[in-house]
Amino acid sequence: MSNTNKPPGEIVAFPPPTLSSKDKRRAEAKYGKPVMAHGYTLVPNLLLQCQAHLKISPTAFNVVLQLMSHWWDANEAPRPTIKRIAQRMGKSPRSLFRYFDELEGAGLVQREARFKGVKQQTASAYVMTGLVNKLKEIEPEMTKAKKFKNKRVEKAETAA
Repeated sequence: MSNTNKPPGEIVAFPPPTLSSKDKRRAEAKYGKPVMAHGYTLVPNLLLQCQAHLKISPTAFNVVLQLMSHWWDANEAPRPTIKRIAQRMGKSPRSLFRYFDELEGAGLVQREARFKGVKQQTASAYVMTGLVNKLKEIEPEMTKAKKFKNKRVEKAETAA
């Protein structure tokens, strides 16, 4: 996404994920050095805790996580190929379109077609602004609920 086509509103600048030497040791202690050598994805706990608020299927949620694994720069939309995501999920590329339609319908992801030249389409970009805005909308409710612990947190994590 070029600077001239950025959606209006705040761009959230996430620093590139880096682990301190202490955290790296912890992750390696949990999963092993060979596993961690393949990289990792920064996923906000709020996204996992409030999955029901997104009102999407678990498979569409998995697509969100796959997109996040390609989202390295806050100012650049992830652009993995449909084929790559489908292979990782054990789905057909055709079936993925249904989940992208679901994510767009929920206002979480916006597909942007990209082209190499005249009529030469390449992998789409997936703008995640809707997802970020939804998390920002949910956050105050979760913060308020955590002050009262268990029952209110359970209620806040569950979609209305």
